[in-house]
Amino acid sequence: MLVCPTRSEVKQAALRPLLMALALLWGTPTHADAPRDDLATARHLVTTGTAQYDQGRYDEAIESWKNAVRIYHRDDRRLAESRALGLLAQGYRALGHTNQALQTFELALTLAQQVGDRQWQTELLGKMGALYLDQHQMEAAGQNLRQALEVARREQWERVVATVLNDLGRWHAQQQHAEDAVKAFSESALLAKVHREREVELRAVLNNTGALIQLKRYGDADKWRELAAALVHDLSPSHTKSMALVTLGLLAAELRAHLPDPAGARLRNGASSFLDAASLADSLGDRRTASYAWGYLGRLYETERRQEEAVQLSRRAARLAQLADAPESLFRWQWQTARLLTAGGQLDQAIEAYRHAISTLQPLRPELATAGDYATSALDLPVQHVYLELADLLLRRATLTESASAVTGYLAEAREVVELQKVAELRDYYRDECLDTLQAHATQLDAVSSTTAVLYPIVFADRTEMLLGLPTGLKQVTIPVTQRDLVKEIRTLRRLLERRTTREYLPHAQQLYTWLIQPLESDLLAQHIDTLVLVPDASLRTIPLAALHDGRQFLIRKYAIATTPGLSLTDSRPIDRTHIRLLAGGLTQGVRGFPPLPDVATELKAIRTLYGGTQLVDQEFLVPRLEEGLKDQAYTVVHLASHGKFEGDVKDTYLVTYEDRLNMDRLAQFVGRLRFRQEPLELLTLSACETAAGNDSAALGLAGVAIKAGAKSALATLWYINDQASSQLVTEFYAQLHDPAASKAVALQRAQWKLLEDPVYEHPAYWSPFLLLNNWQ
Repeated sequence: MLVCPTRSEVKQAALRPLLMALALLWGTPTHADAPRDDLATARHLVTTGTAQYDQGRYDEAIESWKNAVRIYHRDDRRLAESRALGLLAQGYRALGHTNQALQTFELALTLAQQVGDRQWQTELLGKMGALYLDQHQMEAAGQNLRQALEVARREQWERVVATVLNDLGRWHAQQQHAEDAVKAFSESALLAKVHREREVELRAVLNNTGALIQLKRYGDADKWRELAAALVHDLSPSHTKSMALVTLGLLAAELRAHLPDPAGARLRNGASSFLDAASLADSLGDRRTASYAWGYLGRLYETERRQEEAVQLSRRAARLAQLADAPESLFRWQWQTARLLTAGGQLDQAIEAYRHAISTLQPLRPELATAGDYATSALDLPVQHVYLELADLLLRRATLTESASAVTGYLAEAREVVELQKVAELRDYYRDECLDTLQAHATQLDAVSSTTAVLYPIVFADRTEMLLGLPTGLKQVTIPVTQRDLVKEIRTLRRLLERRTTREYLPHAQQLYTWLIQPLESDLLAQHIDTLVLVPDASLRTIPLAALHDGRQFLIRKYAIATTPGLSLTDSRPIDRTHIRLLAGGLTQGVRGFPPLPDVATELKAIRTLYGGTQLVDQEFLVPRLEEGLKDQAYTVVHLASHGKFEGDVKDTYLVTYEDRLNMDRLAQFVGRLRFRQEPLELLTLSACETAAGNDSAALGLAGVAIKAGAKSALATLWYINDQASSQLVTEFYAQLHDPAASKAVALQRAQWKLLEDPVYEHPAYWSPFLLLNNWQ
């Protein structure tokens, strides 16, 4: 929900239920003057909470501020209540409880609007923009921050301008607009210096150092770091000072990689900052910050290959994080310990440390708390690496084990770990925690069919591992192909497959077959496999497995093929052919710059002849009509034939309706209502859509929309093909579904055969981009 002062009436109406709940919790306000001792108590609680916050004792600070809010609310001190709520929201933000923080900020804003304090309203608007930035909601963050800045400049509230500019600079930095970030940080620092806002100045100077590093202006960055060091030196002992010292250490370590380091002076500088931060945090009783300081010092030692010291420091940091109840910190040092143990050859201990790290990570939100509102550092590794590192270690451990049961255990655990990563990717793409719930109710695929094999590639920098799930169990096949070579070949094949008048794709289709399928052929033949289910890794999402070629024929000639983003994200029950109820919609006319799709009319007519149902075509293919139909009728198949695009950001992923664009969030919301019925949505078909070429994240959208909507299966295309070919293939697919002996995967295989045998459409550009996603039965 985007908060704008100009929309106060709308926002107050939306927040009324929260305010009522607040009143019930904290008592009915009175209009009498509050007793002086009560107000003194509230002010004392605010001061106490601030001191606790400065020591990193966020839970205690939150309780103090809650109690202050209760008193102010009871005595109808709305402005004081609003300011206490602002502090409370900052406490929630520090703990990573972003939803609670946002609701609390909105309550504070509503009260500020009621009392008419426009400057405080503007400050809250900026704080909410910073919170949206934490959540990576870039559009909402940018709008809030720009709006707050506009008001603050107009009213000449320069202290507010300085604060908002710092967060707007962070927004630019995350958008990779480093030049704009430098301008914002520089102005923020100057204004804060003029008005003696030392902490705001320090944050801006530190952030500007990071932005200059992003621009590779390392000499300038070093000067700004020196300025930051001087500012830190002048601060009195506090949580802010200790966290700033941590950031100085991170920046020193990063600059050391790009600037001369005579006699290790920069190394000592970074280490000294971490030690000073740890010492100060220890003296303040700030275990959370001490954890970061000792942990990053351990990371610095890790880069210097001082393994034993690094392990000791990492374990010390982990103990402090546990005592501080700081899982976002604990995860880092558990992971760091695991890496160090791996480097030392202590594989079993390393595996256990990785397990602890992932166990700590899983409940955390994707927006892991960082070491403050400062620049990020090269010392921090992308979170997804932890999954692949453990999978790599488990697979290596399997090759050193003679016990067959132990080997199976290691292989299964490696696959489960990568599954966690895949679910996290989908959750991040759709920003939907419900995906975790869907995973919990899913069925593992290995035991579903005696003639189905599951191909589970895991791509590492130095090799590709294929975990082959057969009816007889899991098998590990190591393929000596690097990630770089595999991705290059995949990108080339994707590009050439779309060239319908050449066979330039063929050598690359054969090369990928040789790498990915040929090593598995003897096992597939021995087990009489007729269906392959691919759980693709990264770039493999962007190409159709059906187009791989063994030198004589395409892979689709040998096997029916389905794709799923994860083993545990699939409902394995076969389609109920006896109760198919169809809702079909689409465009035949050109609208808003999109060309017409004349063959969609033939496609929809043929499907309706087969299954009956409801159709919404052209002027009837409207978002409200689609929503109404899905709400009122128990459809089991939804077929949408229109232009559409799947991009790397879910906000840019959409279908075209007659009057509007239907984004995937809204479509999933409509269709998702069907997930609560006894009869599931069996199939969601997205005809005439395409996925952005070479965009690994965009390919998540194809499967993700079906998962998020609760559909068992989806049929969609990787790239746009002419609507005549698409209509023929889709119509044949639905015709083949009438055969009770044919799975959905076999129905698609037969439809692809039909086009492959047509001289006009034999090129794989026409038939291969169709993917059957999730349930293939």
